[in-house]
Amino acid sequence: MRDQPRIVMGHGGGGVLSGELVQHVFAPAFGGQVLSALADSATVTLGGTRLAFSTDTYVVRPLFFPGGSIGDLAVNGTVNDLAMSGARAAYLSCGFILEEGVEVELVAQVAEALGAAARAAGVEVATGDTKVVESGHGDGVYINTAGIGLVPDGVDIRPQRAVPGDVVIVSGDIGVHGVAVMSLREGLEFGTGIESDCAALGGLVESMLAVTPDLHVLRDPTRGGLAAALGEIASAAGVGVVLQERSVPVPDPVANACAVLGLDPLYVANEGKLVAFVPREHADAVLDAMRAHPLGARAAVIGECVDSHPGMVVARTGLGGTRVIDLPIGEQLPRIC
Repeated sequence: MRDQPRIVMGHGGGGVLSGELVQHVFAPAFGGQVLSALADSATVTLGGTRLAFSTDTYVVRPLFFPGGSIGDLAVNGTVNDLAMSGARAAYLSCGFILEEGVEVELVAQVAEALGAAARAAGVEVATGDTKVVESGHGDGVYINTAGIGLVPDGVDIRPQRAVPGDVVIVSGDIGVHGVAVMSLREGLEFGTGIESDCAALGGLVESMLAVTPDLHVLRDPTRGGLAAALGEIASAAGVGVVLQERSVPVPDPVANACAVLGLDPLYVANEGKLVAFVPREHADAVLDAMRAHPLGARAAVIGECVDSHPGMVVARTGLGGTRVIDLPIGEQLPRIC
């Protein structure tokens, strides 16, 4: 924070700068025990009922991209944050921030996409708000959504529960969303079409919980990618994580695009994937259940949780060496979620 006295784009990238902003500015100002968990969604008890509660804001550019739109992101991102606590999303709020001069037809297209995504995810948009900012002070449409859902009895999923021996599973190919958005925005071609993996993961999580309610950690690796998600979990639980780099599913188009642009796929955002820390005795059954679901067909074991190098993620490379997977400082690809 001393090196960055003013807000820069990296403060919204899900890496070190984002974490420092939350830790040193927002958390001390807001206080509260619930917030201190810093999970994808907060788990609260209200009237004897356990609820998951989450909010997020979407500023993607362009508004429509291969495989989705800002409307899809606004629904699926919040539904997924709730699912990472084991909750089934029930209701969403929706706030539109519109730039003066944007076409009403474009706003209608975004709203239609959002409504269709909500129906597909089985949630209802129950309340909302609209604000307009002056021309030149936005990218046409920004959206904020908040969501609530019920947490089943016996489910306790949070970053602090990762323990040595846990098996790390990812639900499928990584890096797809970030490359899809970037390729359209920058007019780049990588030989084959790449579409965003944007999807609601509630059904996949339900299939995993049907195997065992004792899933230790779930996280959707959005901003900062898989690297940021694993780094945050390792830090929160005080454990080490070892990845087998060759086991991480990176599709060829993503690998090729990252090679051309000098990016590491581990740091590229996803919008329809999750990473799970599962007790070893349940790992095989959970993996089978994930692969039986359409959104987990390419699920793979990519590593394990260890008691050495606490708070650090390392990858074992195909050449037999190791490298440290640091948290990103800022963000590689602005405005992708």
